[in-house]
Amino acid sequence: MNTPQATRRLRAAKAVQGAQRARKDLLRRAVLARQLDQIAPGTVRVRTVPVSTDQDGDQRLATAVALDDALGLPVTADRAAHRAAHGLLRRMFPAADWRRPQVYDALTGALAVDEPTMPEELHP
Repeated sequence: MNTPQATRRLRAAKAVQGAQRARKDLLRRAVLARQLDQIAPGTVRVRTVPVSTDQDGDQRLATAVALDDALGLPVTADRAAHRAAHGLLRRMFPAADWRRPQVYDALTGALAVDEPTMPEELHP
């Protein structure tokens, strides 16, 4: 019985494609980090949390944005900088579910759902 196996040429093509994707991801991460630093110098982590507000009886969904530095301390920035950072992430990650808390780390280039977790010491 014949078993399908990848040929050397196919494996080489996949390796080249993987390397191209990795370069593209590195470039994207560098661009995002540079733009976040231009928006609010020192920003390494952006946290977004959807917040339901009640204005004059109308329910609205707003987004709270926190900008943190590499140590996890808040970066001093005005409202426009928070809005710009959020807009940048929404444009760069259009498929993300922005109705859930998200965190973007400029060092790793990862956008993840920001779920609260229990400290390791408290696990049974």
